[in-house]
Amino acid sequence: MTQPPGFGPPPGQPAVPGGPPQPIRPPYPGYPPTSPGYYPPPGYQVPPGYYPPPGYQMPPGNQMPPGYQMPPPGYWPVPPPPPLSPGGAPLADFGTRLAAYIIDRVILGIGSLIVLAPVLFVVLRSLPDPELYADNASGGLVFRDFVLPLLLVEAGFFVFLFIVYYLYFVEYMHRAGETLGKKMMKIRVMPIDPSARLTRGMAVKRYLVEFLAGSFVPFFSYLDGLWQLWDKPFQQTLHDKAAQTVVVKVSA
Repeated sequence: MTQPPGFGPPPGQPAVPGGPPQPIRPPYPGYPPTSPGYYPPPGYQVPPGYYPPPGYQMPPGNQMPPGYQMPPPGYWPVPPPPPLSPGGAPLADFGTRLAAYIIDRVILGIGSLIVLAPVLFVVLRSLPDPELYADNASGGLVFRDFVLPLLLVEAGFFVFLFIVYYLYFVEYMHRAGETLGKKMMKIRVMPIDPSARLTRGMAVKRYLVEFLAGSFVPFFSYLDGLWQLWDKPFQQTLHDKAAQTVVVKVSA
């Protein structure tokens, strides 16, 4: 059987007598010739812009077509450009922001525990001996002498935390756009408007949405933090959107 033009067996292999025509399939842009039997016809010219990936090895018996040129260094693959803020700074990714959040929470948690542990110790020491109420103790006395002091300590603990978080995430953060966690991870809060500066009002809006709403609305904290994963184009959380801010990477 005579093979028609453009058809034939792979180089170095005999044609199958009586077999069907074997096409010689030329490569096309975006599809490197990696499969066996994928051979360009004689005189085939590589389309402009077509290059195989670095390190590509031709199968045995294959020949590169005339006119093939290797790509310049760094041509393949071309990484997508990083997402940028309106001011041109690269945006902080989810992992970096999460790490900064955890660092801040650990710092505040340890500091709060150091302050509140002595208070809780004093309150527990001041409670009367439970054995005095073992027999015929009324519910009113138990609530007044045991439950009420503990409820007051818990309420004071939450008020204390909100005050500490305000001082840390508003008064401290808005001055340079960084908390200690953000500074360690080299990220910073900036207004979405490149011509504006971060104000106390923006920091307060971030605080109200992130901490107050997150404390009283079920599952809001998770929604707020995860929102950046699908937000386009600036990867903002809900508290970023409320304050019109973005979080960007800094070089130092």
